[in-house]
Amino acid sequence: MRIRPVDLDDQLIMGLHDAYVAASTDDPGPKLSLAHFRHTVCTDAPGERVEVWVAAEEGKVAGGYALSLSRLDNTHMGWIFPLVVRPERRGHGLGSRLFEHALDRMRAHGRRLLLAETSATGVGARFARTHGMSVSLVEARRTLDLRRADWAALERLLPRVEGYSLERCVGPADPGLLPDLVTLMGGMNDAPRDADLEDAAFNVERLRAREEGIPATGRTCYTMIARRDSDGAPAGYTRVYLQADRSDGWGSQADTMVLGEHRARRLGLLLKLGNLLWLREREPQLERIITWNATSNAPMLAINEAMGFELFDEWNEWRLTVEAGRSADSRSIVADKEPGTAGHATKGHGTTRLPGAN
Repeated sequence: MRIRPVDLDDQLIMGLHDAYVAASTDDPGPKLSLAHFRHTVCTDAPGERVEVWVAAEEGKVAGGYALSLSRLDNTHMGWIFPLVVRPERRGHGLGSRLFEHALDRMRAHGRRLLLAETSATGVGARFARTHGMSVSLVEARRTLDLRRADWAALERLLPRVEGYSLERCVGPADPGLLPDLVTLMGGMNDAPRDADLEDAAFNVERLRAREEGIPATGRTCYTMIARRDSDGAPAGYTRVYLQADRSDGWGSQADTMVLGEHRARRLGLLLKLGNLLWLREREPQLERIITWNATSNAPMLAINEAMGFELFDEWNEWRLTVEAGRSADSRSIVADKEPGTAGHATKGHGTTRLPGAN
């Protein structure tokens, strides 16, 4: 079975997405739609280039992976998502061969730090440990069940913050807002991260591509920004994504941040709770909101708990220092055994999920 690159071959991308879905049955959270998977996992962007590789036999994808390579910052790093093998093809080492193939691609690009993400327990975590990875960051997913939420209590919790105003938008941000988004996204560099990562570099081109690409993912979003009244300076930001066809009942909380000089005013709670109350008015069919946070991010955890978010599960971000050395010709590798193994992968706020270790 040959491991080969995918160059916008829609059948192979569909096959890899189908493998990802089949391998994700143990994950009770929302799954990436095909449109979201194709655009986010398999498409280059100004801030990163992506390589997609699959192991296929007679046109059917047994497994594969995508490797994301940063090109505006952290050019020593690669992120693998997904790395999957169909459940019925596990048990014969294909997951390990795909992983070694990805390491060869890392070496070919001169990358030395590989990051991935798995549930804290289960086959993905066992695979990561077996293949020499160590935990870099512990994260928790929390959910808010909107069907059981105490909306009167949430409205009472909404703080009054003098000197600031909120603005909001549905869908991709207008081009005129992009410079402010560049400023605001810089606030995410204060979030917990691997010790070997440098600040992310945000610019207008990168965020324009992100905003313009939202419809291609099959999603829309609700965004709220806080501004200082005295000069209009952007102070904070939050966003929730949902399926454009409203098909699955999930809302996915994306980044929330308040810039340093505007903190200690309860703007984070104002933004996140204000956006939630607005969502409830506009999207009454939404059932649950899911959010990700590092367990060391005490301020954001406090906001989530005050709003009633409950622990859903825990995840590990894993790291591996890739040893320099001579790479095999990984452009086309033939597996000499039947394929097997691999759980799944997905990046919700980011996110990669790794395979099982058989």
